[in-house]
Amino acid sequence: MKKLGVIGGLGPMATALFMQMVTEMTEAHVDQEHIEMLIHSCPQIPDRTSFILDHTKADPKPEMIRVGRNLAEQGVDLIAVPCITSNYFYKELTEGIPVPVIHTIRETYRYLLERGIRTAGLMATSGTIESGLFQKAFASSECRLVLPSDDRQKDVMHLIYQNIKAGRPPEMERFQRVSEELRAGGAEVILLGCTELSVIRENHEIGKGYLDVMQLMARCAVKACGRLKEEYRELIEGASVQG
Repeated sequence: MKKLGVIGGLGPMATALFMQMVTEMTEAHVDQEHIEMLIHSCPQIPDRTSFILDHTKADPKPEMIRVGRNLAEQGVDLIAVPCITSNYFYKELTEGIPVPVIHTIRETYRYLLERGIRTAGLMATSGTIESGLFQKAFASSECRLVLPSDDRQKDVMHLIYQNIKAGRPPEMERFQRVSEELRAGGAEVILLGCTELSVIRENHEIGKGYLDVMQLMARCAVKACGRLKEEYRELIEGASVQG
């Protein structure tokens, strides 16, 4: 069984949920059959979205690479980063860290295509959207990406920064407004493309037709490092899929 490393703290609640997801998804009958995880939760890593939107802000790359190298030195075989926005730095992370790092957006793209999804909506940080990470991955595919309007993107950022990261309950009316707009734009599935949105899904009833991108990251980690429970083969509840 391979050993999993986690660059955590981006944010702390998302990291805790990621560990829970990996544990729940692993086919294990005794403690010893679970995946060994080394988690370095480092909330002091500078904010990823702030840097992407304004390069005069503190750069998170050096600290992320430092943590990743430390995990590699401790013998991990694979690294997960429970922060979707961090995929913006994927090239630099893989150049600076001597073990593989899960590319969550690439895995999301592949997962949707395998299931015949033709239109997906995206809820993510403004940093992720401004960077074009998902747009580039989906540009040449048969799956169209629907983004929120400027007003609804403000709702998403409020949920992430003023609610979850601030330790406050999410204002679910904002979540529903964004979802309704994306569905109206043709989205068959809505991607929860920020780990703070995963925290909302875990603790609130949001309905069907969502793909939690961090949950998919956890699924990839389990498939690579351990044994995946059959019940987690499909993650999109209530969507009409071909695979």
